[in-house]
Amino acid sequence: MSTGPVGVAIVGAGVISKQYLSALSSFPDVRLLAVADLDPSRALAAARAYDVPVSGDLATALAVPEVELVVNLTVPAAHGQVATAALRAGKHVYGEKPITLTPNEAEKLLTEASERGLLVGNAPDTFLGAGLQSALRAVQAGHIGTPVAASTVMQSLGPESWHPDPAFLYQQGAGPLFDIGPYYLTALVALFGGVTRVAATATRARLERAVGSGPKAGQTFPVTVPTHVCALLEFASGATANTTFSFDSSLPRIQFEITGTEGTLAVPDPNTFGGPLRVRPNGSADWRELPVTGRTDGRGLGVLDMARAIRGTGPHRASGTLALHVLQTMTAVDDSAARGEFAPVAGRIVPPAPLPADWDPTAATLPRSART
Repeated sequence: MSTGPVGVAIVGAGVISKQYLSALSSFPDVRLLAVADLDPSRALAAARAYDVPVSGDLATALAVPEVELVVNLTVPAAHGQVATAALRAGKHVYGEKPITLTPNEAEKLLTEASERGLLVGNAPDTFLGAGLQSALRAVQAGHIGTPVAASTVMQSLGPESWHPDPAFLYQQGAGPLFDIGPYYLTALVALFGGVTRVAATATRARLERAVGSGPKAGQTFPVTVPTHVCALLEFASGATANTTFSFDSSLPRIQFEITGTEGTLAVPDPNTFGGPLRVRPNGSADWRELPVTGRTDGRGLGVLDMARAIRGTGPHRASGTLALHVLQTMTAVDDSAARGEFAPVAGRIVPPAPLPADWDPTAATLPRSART
């Protein structure tokens, strides 16, 4: 088995890549070796900004022998193609959400990875942050008794006001359900376990939208997916959750509450890594703060956790299996909204193990003998 830091290539040098590059460059157990993009100049700029030695296209990154793990930050439509190319080059893959556009494509990807002895991981990794890990510990400690239900809301006017190139966020594989939904659904699965069936409605307020900032400001683009989705989820544990994901609301709102037999827990925004975390016991008129402990390093925690798993030093939490279940759930939501009836969720999932209390991304845990 190889030792030392795991060599990483970033594929896709868009907006989100800066967060990954910043976090991963600070973790001693990974080593950034390449940045790839369809636009070579963009790859070169990102590589220079973070002292990454190689830049170019996908083939260039995959040709670097020391690259063991490819972080796939391309647009959703390219997730499956890029991940498959990486696996066939003998690389492990960690991708942005969703894992692929369809569950069938994801199942084929995971099967190929297993046959090749490779790992597949996937965003979001926000559930590994201090806020959601503290929420998980609070539930396990019995602060609200037995969890019964959850209520989550994410509503806004959409990302086009700030994103310089938002058209892909309104195409297949995105929209509020597939772009924002994974943060909430992954957190719910970590807390409650697998989803068994869903019932949903979905609407689309506008057929086109306009870019609000950057060099493309004012340009219009088509909207091909629902932009307001409401869903009822039923879990194998018996718990339920009602969820709303909307890009159609002028009133921004983020809510994540878990109701238990002994109280209610107000969970932090699952698209972040920190707090606050509050509990309101039955019979109390007031909320009280609970301690939030853990890591808030940002996107890349899942990549690091996967890198350590590649070296055999622990479990792999932000896994492709978890991402597949979330994708199966979102696809069932789409199906239910289209057919107007409950839709079953294929497959079952065991919730990922909590992080150890002393888990530290900035500490070198892999053998130092092979470090460069």
